Amino acid sequence: MAGMDKKKVLFIDRDGVIVKERQVDTYESIEYIPHVFEALREISRKTDYLLVMVSNQDGVGTSAFTYEGFQGPADRIFSTLRGEGIVFDEINIDLSFPEDNLPTRKPLTGMIDRYRSAEYDMSSSFMVGDRLTDMMLAESMGCRGFLLNADELEVPDELVSTVAMKTGSWLDIAGYLIPDGTLPHRTAAVVRNTKETEISLSVDIDGTGEGRIETSLGFFNHMLDQVVRHSRFDIAGNVKGDLFVDEHHSVEDTALVLGEAVRKALGDKRGIERYGYEIVMMDDTVATAAIDFSGRPEFIWDVRFSMEYIGEFPSELIRHFFRSFSSSACCNLYLSATEGGNSHHTAEAVFKAFARAMRKAVRRIPGDTRVQSTKGVL
Repeated sequence: MAGMDKKKVLFIDRDGVIVKERQVDTYESIEYIPHVFEALREISRKTDYLLVMVSNQDGVGTSAFTYEGFQGPADRIFSTLRGEGIVFDEINIDLSFPEDNLPTRKPLTGMIDRYRSAEYDMSSSFMVGDRLTDMMLAESMGCRGFLLNADELEVPDELVSTVAMKTGSWLDIAGYLIPDGTLPHRTAAVVRNTKETEISLSVDIDGTGEGRIETSLGFFNHMLDQVVRHSRFDIAGNVKGDLFVDEHHSVEDTALVLGEAVRKALGDKRGIERYGYEIVMMDDTVATAAIDFSGRPEFIWDVRFSMEYIGEFPSELIRHFFRSFSSSACCNLYLSATEGGNSHHTAEAVFKAFARAMRKAVRRIPGDTRVQSTKGVL
């Protein structure tokens, strides 16, 4: 429609999606799908999707499934949904048998053909269903589908491009549809105590770059401050190490704990960019960082320092810090810098480039909860 945004629709099946799949002909037979209220309430509050029910109810009106037996529980279901702040814009229910071959029975589109008009944006709309026939309906309507089915149900090749996501949880669907800023923060906390170090650290990778890791090593604290600020992770940590021996254990174990915390916060890595790349220039040094949260540790280092110590900090430990992080975070990490620069500048540029590359790699892709791998896991 001229001058107006087209409307988006979330078509939703009932049995197997709102309530458990069975003939619901008594109040006692109503059993809701886990998280359906939580997910639909948030989708209703935080998106502009119209909610439209599209359901087959086989043979209502027969002695085996009377109108009275159907209508009372159906009214109760929608009354309960309204009480949770979930209101359907339209309810479409086909009461026929498959053998009746009516055009209103899914996967045919007779119940909802009116939505294929200039008023609605089918390319941005979705069908939520637990059967492949629901995905067939989505394909016919020109929209995509969420297959809410935890079973080992294979999606045929002809429907792969239609199925936006196959999942057993309504929360995954809500996470896909709701804008990034409303998603839960990805956090983790790790405690590591050994005879050499005692470390506690928490990380929120959806933070704003606040916090500090205190190690009692001035230059190392300064470099970790760069990680916090430029990654925009909120990090709080405290490191007590055997500095009477040397700095090695404190630096290594800090990297191991930080890597573990980031790995745990990322969870199964659904919907993240996975890859990150950054170039940072600092006066006489240019540093490059590339990172891949692949689930496999690999480390490539092409950095040389002109001084053995930066202040009182051994420059060789910088390489060891990043190698240890790569091992613990299970990521590929590549770091390089131009030769001949001031060692402080070189180190700082490397830490900044690493942090900014990591920030890009963990970024959530709006509307995507897939794992960025053809294997399906990272």
